[in-house]
Amino acid sequence: MNLRRRCTGVILGAALFGVTASSPVRAQLASPDLSAPTAIQQDLDEWYRRASQRAPGQWGIVVATQDGQLVWAMNPTTPLIPASTVKVFTTGFARTVVGAEGRRATRVVGSGDTDPITGAWRGSWALEVNGDFTLDRPGKSGPTLVELAQRLAERGIRSLTGPLAVVSESGDPKPAFPTAWANRHRGRLFAPLVGPLTINENLISLEVRPGGAAGRRPTIAGESPMGVGWLVTNQATTVAGRTNRLRLRSAPNGRWTLTGSIGTRAGARTLTAVSPSPQSLLEAAWRHALLEAGIEWNPAPGLVDPTAARTDMVLAEVTSQPFDSIAAEVNSRSSNLGAELLLRWAAGGDAAVAAARLTDHVRSVTGDPRGVALVDGSGLSEDDRASAWTFVAYLARFPYLAGGRDFPSLLPANGEGTLKSLATGLPAPGVVRAKTGTLGNVASVTGYLGRREGVLVISMLYNGTRPTAAREEQWRLFRLLGADGVLVPTGTAIVGSQFGDDPATTPLRPPPPR
Repeated sequence: MNLRRRCTGVILGAALFGVTASSPVRAQLASPDLSAPTAIQQDLDEWYRRASQRAPGQWGIVVATQDGQLVWAMNPTTPLIPASTVKVFTTGFARTVVGAEGRRATRVVGSGDTDPITGAWRGSWALEVNGDFTLDRPGKSGPTLVELAQRLAERGIRSLTGPLAVVSESGDPKPAFPTAWANRHRGRLFAPLVGPLTINENLISLEVRPGGAAGRRPTIAGESPMGVGWLVTNQATTVAGRTNRLRLRSAPNGRWTLTGSIGTRAGARTLTAVSPSPQSLLEAAWRHALLEAGIEWNPAPGLVDPTAARTDMVLAEVTSQPFDSIAAEVNSRSSNLGAELLLRWAAGGDAAVAAARLTDHVRSVTGDPRGVALVDGSGLSEDDRASAWTFVAYLARFPYLAGGRDFPSLLPANGEGTLKSLATGLPAPGVVRAKTGTLGNVASVTGYLGRREGVLVISMLYNGTRPTAAREEQWRLFRLLGADGVLVPTGTAIVGSQFGDDPATTPLRPPPPR
C-alpha cells in the first residue's frame, strides 16, 4: 500500500479550527512562507517504512507544525495504549487547578498547650500528611521530618506523649495499590503504594558495606528514609571475595530482615525495596526526627485511628517546593507515584473520580470526546487509551490556556531523564522537549521539536511486541528532523496566531473517523 495514501486527509490546522475534508490528500509541511512543500515528507515516508518493518504492530503518529497544520500522520485518531505519556495530561490538568506555585504541606497538628516549665505538650497531636511526593528523601529535594521536628522545638515543645496518629486533609491517609494497575506490578519499584501517607516515595533503601573481616556482620552505612535502620534485623554475613548476595526482605509488623552475604572486597551495595507498610517507615523516621530535634517521645506501639486525635491547631509545618519543580522531576524521572499524587492533589483523593476529571479536562482542551479515556494519572494502566491526534491537539492548544504558560519547560529536554538516549545526534539540549512512555508492549513519545522554520508538535504511539526497536526508530526520527534544530521556546505560549484573537474560545474538532 502506498504510504502517502495512508496519511490522513485532513490538515490538522483546519481540523483544529472546525474545517474538515471530504477526501484523502497528502498533507504537506509548510516552509517558512507557509506555502512550498519540502523534502521532509519523503523523509517521513522512508522513516516509517523502516520503522514498521523493524517494529510491526499498531502505530499512531501525528507530526504537525506549531500552528496546527498537519505534516504527516498514520492512524492519527486511533486510540492506543499511551503508557507514561499520560503524564503530559496529568501535568497540565494539575497545574491548571493548583497553579505553578502551588505547594503541599506536611504538619504537626493538635489540641492542647505546652507546659511552660517542662516543655511537655499537654494534649492530643498528630502528623498531617497530604501526599507530598518529595517528603523525606535523603539526598534529594524536598522537606524533611527533621525540619518539621525542628519547627516543633522552636515552638518550645520538648516532649510528646502518646501514639502516632496520622491524618490528612483528604481523608484516610493510608496508601494503597491503585486498582487501575495490574497486579503483576505489585512490589515493583516503579509501582509503590499511593496515598497521602508518602515518605521517601514509599521505598526503603539501605547502603550496606562489608564488615571488617569475613564472618562479621555487614555495616548499614546509609538509610532512606533516615531512621529506618531501627526496623532492620541484620542477619547478613561478610565473606571473603567480591560476591554480593544480600537480600532485603519484609517481615511482619513493618520490619525488615537483611540476609545473605557480601564479600570483603565487594564495596558498598545499595538495596531498595517497596515498603508494604509506609506507616512503619513514617513512625521510624519520625522517631529519628524527634531525636535530632531534641524532643523526647514516649509512644505507644503502632498507629491509631486518625479520628482519635483532635487537630484544632497547626503546631509545625513544612512545605514542598513549587508545583512546577515537582512536576518537572515527575516527568523527567517518569515517576508513577509522583504523577498519581499530582492528580489527586488537583482532583481529590478518590482515584476513579480523579481519573474521570482528568479525562474530561483533556476532552475539553482538545474538543474530542472519542480520542481519550483514562483510568489513572500515570499511564501505568493498560486500560488507558489516547490517540496521537489527541496528544498533538493538547500540546498545540494547552499553552494558550490557564496553566499552560511555559508548559514545554515541564517536559525533559533531550539528554535529560527519560530522554537521556537523545544526548547525541541533536545540536543542543532543549531542541526536544518531550515525554516518553514505556510498557512491555508500548513505546510512545510526545512533545515538541524546535526547527528553524518553527516548532513541530509530534506524537508517536506504538503498541506491539517490539517496543525496544520502536523506541530506537522514534529517536531516529527526532535526530532526522532535528539535525539542524533550534531550542524549543520555553517562555510563553508556543503555538501560532492562527488560533485567533481569543484562542481560549476557538473550537477544536478532531479529524473525522477513518
